[in-house]
Amino acid sequence: MTKPDLGRLGVWTWLEAYPYQDCIALAQRLEHLGYGALWAPEAFGRDPFVLLTLLARETSHLKLATGIANIYARDPMAMNAARRSLQEISGGRLVLGLGVSHAEIVTPMRHHDYGKPVATMRAYVAAMNAASYAAPLTPKPVPLILAALRDRMLALAGEVADGAHPYFVTPEHTARARAILGPTKFLAPEQKILLIKDPSEARRVARKFMALYLGLQNYRNNLLWLGFEERDFEHGGSDRLVDGIVAWGDETAIHKRIEAHWANGADHVCIQPLRPDGEPGFDADALTALAPGR
Repeated sequence: MTKPDLGRLGVWTWLEAYPYQDCIALAQRLEHLGYGALWAPEAFGRDPFVLLTLLARETSHLKLATGIANIYARDPMAMNAARRSLQEISGGRLVLGLGVSHAEIVTPMRHHDYGKPVATMRAYVAAMNAASYAAPLTPKPVPLILAALRDRMLALAGEVADGAHPYFVTPEHTARARAILGPTKFLAPEQKILLIKDPSEARRVARKFMALYLGLQNYRNNLLWLGFEERDFEHGGSDRLVDGIVAWGDETAIHKRIEAHWANGADHVCIQPLRPDGEPGFDADALTALAPGR
């Protein structure tokens, strides 16, 4: 297996706040700045495969990744059709990230029973790979990356996929993930960044973005696994937790955090450039400041 070639730095961002023309402009800008990939999540808004299909037609070499596509949103045959269709349309630029999402979302919002994560993912990947597909196949296989946090899902990513895409994690998690995955599998952690130098203001804004995730048990369990304590979740997150999850400060401080992930075994870091005003979307200035080509 050859690791996917996404370069060392990509961008993970919510695009729900922007019209499609702005999404196209961002993808083209990232391509110009030298980023290797754009990672699009799936939660409550646009279908990521529709969005990435549009972006594929408006870019030439930027890799397009789902970070992640929810396995409860499509049955395995539908997911197989989506990945193969987009791989054809994009000229072989898709990276398929799959995840089990969260019980707090899957059951009340999607009205599915939330199964045991590892067993459910194992069965899903097997069914997807066995699904029929009558359209032309592309010669280039689609890399499969699993959203994985703790040891059992990371081990599964090493067994049935090409690697892992951990989200809401620290460089210490990257080291643990690399040890579990082994040296040959692809590892692409997400890293939130915030170009604010003042500690109080940076933490205030960071807590606003972290609030949703601290309410989800999968993330809390992972943070406990990393050595944080229940008291770290109080009042929007302790300073220690906030500083571990969000890299804030000037360009030098943020570069050091990205480099820590690389040093701990990451092949590719997906930066999420949070807006300093705390509003949804991305910080265009941060993308320019941290561009690989600079």
